[in-house]
Amino acid sequence: LSGPAVNMERTFVAVKPDGVQRGLCGEIIKRLEQRGFRLVAAKFTQASEEHMKKHYLDLKDKPFYAGLCKYMSSGPVLATVWEGQNVVKLVRMMLGETNPADSRPGSIRGDLCIDIGRNIVHGSDTLENAKAEIDLWFKVDQLVSYTPCAQAWLYE
Repeated sequence: LSGPAVNMERTFVAVKPDGVQRGLCGEIIKRLEQRGFRLVAAKFTQASEEHMKKHYLDLKDKPFYAGLCKYMSSGPVLATVWEGQNVVKLVRMMLGETNPADSRPGSIRGDLCIDIGRNIVHGSDTLENAKAEIDLWFKVDQLVSYTPCAQAWLYE
């Protein structure tokens, strides 16, 4: 089985400090892998507040910006990069709405959290932001390219 080459995208997903503290890293990884996305990088780290200010630069004018950056640097996060067809859009759908109260059952946030300030996971919202976030968190040589044996069973 070998189909035509598919145009793969990459996206950035971070399990936030509340997700880490609640032991949800494995569940989030499991759901993304079961969907068929490929994990190409992972880093368990505690980011500085300065790093988080760069990460959330697009939100700097929002009233919650300072608190968000402080919170995101308050504990460890699991930073990951995922690859797959339409991965940015599909991962966002899997995560659910930013506000868990608006998330559908079956989504990660719809199933696993309640409060918008503790919504357990961040996912890139556009291809452009995905690239910027991946570049901020990972060096090029930390991204692993490989073809999983199941790829022919995922894509036509």
